[in-house]
Amino acid sequence: MDRPQITQQEAQEVIAGCSGLVLTTRIKANRPLLEKATSLKWIGRLGSGMELIDTEFAAQKNIYCFSSPEGNRLAVAEHALGMILGLLHKIASADRQMRNKIWLRDENRGTELSGKTVGIIGYGNTGSELARLLAPFHVRILAFDRFKNGFAAGAVQESTLTAIQEQADVISMHVPLTDLTHEMLNTAFFQRLKKKPLLINTARGQLLKLPDLIQALDSGAIRGAALDVLPNESLQHFSVIENEQLVSLASLDNVLLTPHIAGYSYESFERMATVLLEKLGLPIVF
Repeated sequence: MDRPQITQQEAQEVIAGCSGLVLTTRIKANRPLLEKATSLKWIGRLGSGMELIDTEFAAQKNIYCFSSPEGNRLAVAEHALGMILGLLHKIASADRQMRNKIWLRDENRGTELSGKTVGIIGYGNTGSELARLLAPFHVRILAFDRFKNGFAAGAVQESTLTAIQEQADVISMHVPLTDLTHEMLNTAFFQRLKKKPLLINTARGQLLKLPDLIQALDSGAIRGAALDVLPNESLQHFSVIENEQLVSLASLDNVLLTPHIAGYSYESFERMATVLLEKLGLPIVF
């Protein structure tokens, strides 16, 4: 059954008859859903984040869970690189001005990426892919991963979070959403930044405490931000405060916003499906 527009309630009504479940971001495989999944053998996630799945309860029910970050890592890395270049060279703000017949050259003078220090927080599939794409720019890469080591090579140096906060001109986030990373981008984080870096987040919106980011932008603690994700992505259900925050961000020329599309390229969608089928041992037929 292919139900791309299914609601959480509808999923709970039909899940009993399913032996497998493929998720994007619409449905959560939470405990209430899994309690009704009497025939479910496996859950496949098209993408990297497993926070939509109650993996502990799934394990108790002997339901195998798989994700497919190998399939969209290139798309996310390209998007992050595009955001970095877009901010450094003021492409979006200059474009908006030109559409209104405003010709400003000095105000839109760009900054080159080459020679800068890029901090990558989280060195899994997407973090390491971004490092690969950055190689031709001759940057110094400081990479921090709480759970990995021994990956330094070429321009990539294993680093600490503190070193990245003190030395990076650009910081790009590539960690999963966990109790350890929830709202890690907060005032305390921003106050430790020494070089007023650009902040890129193509990972999860809940890594970020949005009021603290707005304050960091206002104070100049960071010189710009590019967000492909927000803490709440149901724009139609925004509170008054959330609407005000979005308006505030959207008014700034040093902010780029995209609607959670970094890993959503035409090519990545097919690759994620292929990776997932391979992990499940199912035939690949397109």
